[in-house]
Amino acid sequence: MPLTFTHRFDFWFRRAMVGAFAAAILALVGLYYYGPQQYTRVGYAPVQPVPFSHAQHAGQLGLSCLYCHTGVEESPVAKIPSTQTCMNCHQAIKADSPKLTLVKASFESGKPVPWIRVHKTPDYVFFNHAAHVKRGVGCVSCHGHVNGMPVVVVDQPLSMGWCLDCHRHPENQLRPVTEVTNLGWRPSEGRTQQDLGLYLKDEYKVHAPEQCVGCHR
Repeated sequence: MPLTFTHRFDFWFRRAMVGAFAAAILALVGLYYYGPQQYTRVGYAPVQPVPFSHAQHAGQLGLSCLYCHTGVEESPVAKIPSTQTCMNCHQAIKADSPKLTLVKASFESGKPVPWIRVHKTPDYVFFNHAAHVKRGVGCVSCHGHVNGMPVVVVDQPLSMGWCLDCHRHPENQLRPVTEVTNLGWRPSEGRTQQDLGLYLKDEYKVHAPEQCVGCHR
């Protein structure tokens, strides 16, 4: 009886099935690892050990982003505020609040409060806060209106495609450097974001890289 399939076909068919099975397993592992909200990120809002409200501090009280997150104008990293920064105010304001128990313990022991990181890019991505802040990219472009957030939530995906969209058309996000921390800023009446952005792109000499080496170093 003649063979329906040749030995050569059988040889490659078996290997194709093994490859497809392995690819399916890798896809499932990837989905399991990267699928949770802390990796897809948008909407991720972990419960912090201390209930700090940006809506109250940045919104109602009007504290500048730079008071707590020092160094973003010069450093690649936006630093988490030290306990000393918190205690500058809270040694006198609501000093007996039970919500400050961990903060006061940290201040006395010198051990930092175990804050849970909210915004995160992969380890293989280089992101420089100072480079963006100095070119007029506002905090709100990436972090959303945190001045209205009782609990900080990830507002944007921070994905490669999302970043590239901005790098290709930075004029959509640019504002005067003096307004980068002003979360309620809008272009002056009679001027569109597009017009102002194109002007600032030329004024600040913005040449956002689109090559891999721009972010993957």
